[in-house]
This record gives sequence, structure tokens and C-alpha cells, in this order.
Amino acid sequence: MLKSGGQPLTVAEVKGDDILCLWMGSEGDLFRETLPLATLEGLEIEELDEDDEDEEEDDEDDE
Repeated sequence: MLKSGGQPLTVAEVKGDDILCLWMGSEGDLFRETLPLATLEGLEIEELDEDDEDEEEDDEDDE
């Protein structure tokens, strides 16, 4: 994520201190930009455990 805030970014490629990032804008537009490493900070993504995934699949089946 940018240190200044904004949308979460996906790192597509790392070339030294240049990071190729992809992200979706608020209106669904896809953006691609190479950013300096110094402008970014890492985020921890909370992963679902298998029980949570099973519950989500069950909910979708009920619809």
C-alpha cells in the first residue's frame, strides 16, 4: 500500500528499488504503475482458514 494511503496494491514485479504495482480503482479501472520502494509499505493479509472457506461456500449454495 502507498504510505500516503489509497487502494491496496498488488506487486507484479520487483526490479531493485522499483516495484511494478497493479490495483483496481474505485470505479473498477485497472491501474499499473512502477513505484519507488520508498513510497510503499507492506500489509499483512489475513488468510481464511479452511473452516471459513467451507462456510462461505455453504452460504453461496443456499442462495
